[in-house]
Amino acid sequence: MPLGAFKAALMGTAGVATETVVLLHDTDYSGASTASITSGIDSTYGHYIFKFYNINPSGDGETFKFQVNATDTADYNDVPITSAVWVAYHTPNNSFAAVTYQGAADQAQATTFQALPDGFSSDADHHGSGTLHLFNPSSTTYAKHFYSKWQYSASWNESVSTQHIAGYLNTTTAIDDIQFKFGSGTFDGTIKMWGVK
Repeated sequence: MPLGAFKAALMGTAGVATETVVLLHDTDYSGASTASITSGIDSTYGHYIFKFYNINPSGDGETFKFQVNATDTADYNDVPITSAVWVAYHTPNNSFAAVTYQGAADQAQATTFQALPDGFSSDADHHGSGTLHLFNPSSTTYAKHFYSKWQYSASWNESVSTQHIAGYLNTTTAIDDIQFKFGSGTFDGTIKMWGVK
């Protein structure tokens, strides 16, 4: 389903033709331990945009993560990631406020799941929403770059946090699957994926 030009502009894809921004995945998850997208990531699109709405974990303080599969693999543990993470946060009572680099959340050629926002609050009225951009996953020449931005309620002191993550998947093999999950437990929320030519 192609998006209109106005919606495409809102998604950061201004200037592209309407038919080149296409919704490929739209799923509401409830009590899910993982969210795996195993179709639609191919050479048709050079840019994929994942949107996350009202993501709420079953347990306090959990970290939302992702990893990918190279073509013809299925275990989400063979693609090395190098990344950097920083966060800005502020507590409601003004006791803490900072912008800080999060070295514990980045990776240096690790094949584990990459942390997106960490320390989620599981309160019923708390959640997180964000975006992940993945570039040229079907390339067999280059590594695949990504960046992500999240806004969420953190478990400690009910702080409001915005987290920024960027890096690359260090493989020249095409990527065709992606999986999202928390460190443990289950989650509710909606995940959508668009392809951009």
